[in-house]
Parts: sequence; structure tokens; C-alpha cells
Amino acid sequence: MDKKLEELLHSFKSHGSVTLLTGAGISAESNIPTFRGSEGYWNIGSKHYHPQEMATYRMFSLFPYEVWKWYLYRRYICNHANANKGHLAIVKLEQNLKNRFSLITQNVDGLHIRAGNSRERTCEIHGNINLMRCSGECSHETFEIPGRLEFEHKEMELSAEERALLICPECLTLARPHILLFDECYNEIYYKFETSMSITEKTDLLIVIGTTGNTTLPSRIISSVMRKNKPIIIVDPFENDVTSMVRQYHRGYYLPCKSGEILPELCKTVSSEQ
Repeated sequence: MDKKLEELLHSFKSHGSVTLLTGAGISAESNIPTFRGSEGYWNIGSKHYHPQEMATYRMFSLFPYEVWKWYLYRRYICNHANANKGHLAIVKLEQNLKNRFSLITQNVDGLHIRAGNSRERTCEIHGNINLMRCSGECSHETFEIPGRLEFEHKEMELSAEERALLICPECLTLARPHILLFDECYNEIYYKFETSMSITEKTDLLIVIGTTGNTTLPSRIISSVMRKNKPIIIVDPFENDVTSMVRQYHRGYYLPCKSGEILPELCKTVSSEQ
């Protein structure tokens, strides 16, 4: 690790707030695909749909059970993945920093929570694949998807009994996955938009892991920290728009590594461990 970076990290042992922003890269190390490639393609009848078409409210309105089948297939893959060393290092960091720690994640797989991070200090800004909510928005409550509703194979069909489980328990309207869809916008109620921006305004160090920053809120978070002249560390084995931007930032550090390789050391250095 660069000496200058190590000195920076040591400076956070006793003071300063630290925020982590995680994207698909950390989940990929747990063998969860991005679902934006061929593994996410879906067929309805004779037509072939791309993931960006499936994950829309328009598609849910037209073919709600096909969208549910797609997400239940994704849910099976996510729930059969295990947290990796990167996830566990972040858990340890929260345990050490306590209220000086915040986690903002784009990932819907729930692995950060399953690994041990607290819900109180975690913002799941794209939702959670294990939750559903009323499609008619009779309330703002979210509910656990019942039972073992997971599809191991794309070819599996929803039975009448399974369809009956995918309803809002409050008004019995069809439920929807608690996921930010491509044709929807961030908000505070479901996706902690204002909370995330408030955290960003107060953070003294931002660590970005495995995101290209292609969606609005992550991009705003990174830009906001840069405007406030606070340090940013990027962990990503692949270069992208975010790594290029931070490499040009005078308080930016780029670590071209997998998160499981570097986060245990990085989090130990930045924590209050002596």
C-alpha cells in the first residue's frame, strides 16, 4: 500500500466519518453475475428481452408474472451466494468505527446484511431482492417474500399457489419486487435518496468499491465528495469512468485490486484497531 495512502488511513483511527459505496464488483467476487449480460436475457413467448427491458415498471405492468419469474430466478442465485472477504472486512470496519461508519450499496442481493452489517447504517439504494411491496402502493411498507420462492432454472413456472403468495398482505393487490427499476427514479421512502446525500455531505472519507457510477445517485455521491475536497479511494480491478475521474482528482486514490484482496488490509488500517 502506498505510504501516503497508509498515512491517510491511519488518520481515521480515532476520528472522522467513513462512508463505503459498493456496486456489483464486490458481489461478482461471490459469483453473482450483473444480469446485464447474456445470463439475464429472458424469453416471453417467441420474443427475446434484455435485462434492461425486463427490469422496468412498464414490463411489470404488461407481464407481471414474467417479471416475477425473472426476479425469483435472480433471487435463487443471490441467496445461494456467500459473503466474501470483502464483505466481512466491511462488517469488521463497522464494528470498529460504529457511528462513524456508513454503507451505501447499489447491490440488491442483501449480502452486506447477511454478512453482518447493520440495517441502521446501511442504505440499500436499489432495494433488496428478498423484499416485496404493494404494486398499488396502499402503504409504504415492505414485506419479506414468503417461503422459498426461488427459481433454480429459468424454465420454471409459477403455480397458482405461488402466485397467491405474491400479494400485498395489507390489501391483497399483486405485490412487486422491492427493486429500483430502470424506468423509475430514486426517492427517500424506498431508496434512501436524501439519507444517502446527507451521509455524503458529512463524510470525511469515501471508499468506492466495484461500481461504474452509471446511475444517478452513485455519481452524485462521488461528485459531492470531490466538491467538498474530501479523499476518495476507488477499489476496482477494471478501469471505468469512475476510476478515470478519481485518478485525475488530487485527493483520489485508485487501487486496481479485487475487493477481497485489498479490503481486509485497508479496513484494518482505517479502523480503530491498534
